[in-house]
Amino acid sequence: MQFQKELIKICEKYPQIKLNFHYKIWETDFLRFYQSQINYNISKTSISLSTTIYKGKKSYNFSLKNPNREILQNKIDEVLELIDQLPEDPDFVDLEDDLSKTGEKEKTNNIEKVSLDKKIEILEKFSKAVEPYNFKIYGTFICNYRTLYIINSNGLDKREVSSPIYLECKAVNQKNEVTVLEAYGGERFESFNEEEFTSNLVKKVKAATGEVVDVESGKYEVVLAPRCIGEYLMHLESSIHAQSLDSKQSYFEGKINEKVFPGNVTIIDDPNHPDLINFDYNGDGHIYKRLPIIERGVFKNFFVDNYYGHKLKMKKNGSEGAALVMETGDKELGEMIDSVRKGLYISSLHYMNFINRKETSITGLTRDGTFLIEDGKITKVVNNLRFTENISDIIKGITEIENKSYTIPYSSNYGEFGIYSARMPHVKVNGFKISSSTKTV
Repeated sequence: MQFQKELIKICEKYPQIKLNFHYKIWETDFLRFYQSQINYNISKTSISLSTTIYKGKKSYNFSLKNPNREILQNKIDEVLELIDQLPEDPDFVDLEDDLSKTGEKEKTNNIEKVSLDKKIEILEKFSKAVEPYNFKIYGTFICNYRTLYIINSNGLDKREVSSPIYLECKAVNQKNEVTVLEAYGGERFESFNEEEFTSNLVKKVKAATGEVVDVESGKYEVVLAPRCIGEYLMHLESSIHAQSLDSKQSYFEGKINEKVFPGNVTIIDDPNHPDLINFDYNGDGHIYKRLPIIERGVFKNFFVDNYYGHKLKMKKNGSEGAALVMETGDKELGEMIDSVRKGLYISSLHYMNFINRKETSITGLTRDGTFLIEDGKITKVVNNLRFTENISDIIKGITEIENKSYTIPYSSNYGEFGIYSARMPHVKVNGFKISSSTKTV
């Protein structure tokens, strides 16, 4: 708190420039498990300051670890000696100037709530549950606690607290290395259903004990797990940001209020959803509110920050796509699988790369449990497959949506382990294009 006050004073000390500060105090308890054993546990605290200095339309940014006033002031003075030599950004107008705040409520520190002993107890139950099928568990169990201060020369003084949890449990067949995955994320540990998590993991493990086969390239009817449709939508985010509109790389250019997807598809960015990791502000410090993206197939909004709001003369909304929610449908998962005569159940995706962002064409691999569906039953394990497809076509091909949704966590697992989440159901898609088999599980 004391250094936060120093940052406000430094803004006042330099009226000839504009300063933007992100001051972050980040703690983590990171547990990794391997072959059903604890591999290592890391607990650490990191304090960092990201600073951007603006002089007219010229800017310079830098980061400091464990900053104090003297170090910061020396760095600012150093930058002021060289900033005049830098090129201008003709589109820069000003920093965020909306000083309104959320409730900035306190949050439970999940590092303290979910102790190391508790993590180990949970993991031992998973290990015992899959052991009879000759599987071992691998993965990570992370709890973070972060306090972020966003301060700038326009009078912004805002604080955001978050304490995300990320549990990823991969079960690996010790005979043929077939893998399956189950994951949990959020900020309310009381919403973690250990019994349901274990049951879902064991169901996947049982399915993964079957015969391993290849399938031919071609178009398939597929049931995509929540993790898959979530990853496709997160890749589609690049088309929703106003930056992509500015660079002419957005699939949604010229499509506001146009029906682009089937009427059963509704997608919302909801940073206050009770089952997701929550956010108060976007990176500028603007209040991050619930925003409809697709309403019954109709494209409604771009994510617009302060910079592109000014540049493109669009109303800024503070949204970032860090809390996507797809509304549920009216089908049970069993009904969706029962209706497939010959197709695939795809559990997870890996190594996705865009071929053409504007066209949303992407290539990638299936991972952690791809299964053959025959006459409404999951019958065999399928070697991992390569797909080349347009994300827009995948969404256009959605014919059924599950009547239940799941919180899916995502993490970079490096640096400060940035953790985000999405709320997604299973979806059934017609005409999903498989380009080849990898011949490996």
